[in-house]
Amino acid sequence: MASLKAYYDELNRGFYSKPSDLAKCVAVLPKLKIGLIEAGLLIPQGNVNLGDLAVARDILEIGALVSIRSRDVPSFDRYFSQLQTFYTDYNESMPTSKREYAIRGLNLIRLLTQNRIADFHTTLETIDAEVIAENPFIKHPVNLERWLMEGSYSKVWNAREEAPAEEYKFFVDSLMGTIRNEIASCEEAAYDSLPIKDAATLLFFTSQSELLTFAQKRGWQVDITGGAILFKRKAEESIEIPRQRLITASLSYARELEQIV
Repeated sequence: MASLKAYYDELNRGFYSKPSDLAKCVAVLPKLKIGLIEAGLLIPQGNVNLGDLAVARDILEIGALVSIRSRDVPSFDRYFSQLQTFYTDYNESMPTSKREYAIRGLNLIRLLTQNRIADFHTTLETIDAEVIAENPFIKHPVNLERWLMEGSYSKVWNAREEAPAEEYKFFVDSLMGTIRNEIASCEEAAYDSLPIKDAATLLFFTSQSELLTFAQKRGWQVDITGGAILFKRKAEESIEIPRQRLITASLSYARELEQIV
């Protein structure tokens, strides 16, 4: 337990430094998780000291936030799964964590970015209606989901600046990547070309260089002189109708019907 406390102090120093020392946090978190396993606190069972449980929960919450800041979504998934025990099984015996709804909200946005809408609503049903209506960490993903369903992509874009925590911006950026690809597919189907300025506006790019990088990934042709984006249109597939065979078959069926009659 002494070594666990030393690692915990080191994690706090790294996490609360400005800016956070992510490298130090990432290095010490696996050692802390091993310590939690050895102490029977990672998956607590039976009568466990509530103070020790609070420390274990705090370690896992910091791990979840460090994962997002490090752009490691699978790691966030693992930490969130481990936190579920603390948020559900010990929610009445332990004081509510100040980070709980921030992390729950991050999980909801993660489900949106993965287009897991059914899981999003199932998870939302486990949260009290009052919390959904008033807590900013939960209201944010709920609003995002509604705007996505409405196709109000400009509101999703503006939501980045209204994020209740810095970590939320990572997932909003992921959502915008998905939205841009959907808009790009519609542009390719609807237009032969678009002015560069209009294309940038439609795709929510604030600079021409960002648009040109995106255009290159999509395989679009860029006419800098003419100031236009040229879309590659897929050639319409010609469908050859076997007219002679169909006529012959129809006549054959007609003769057989006459014979039956």
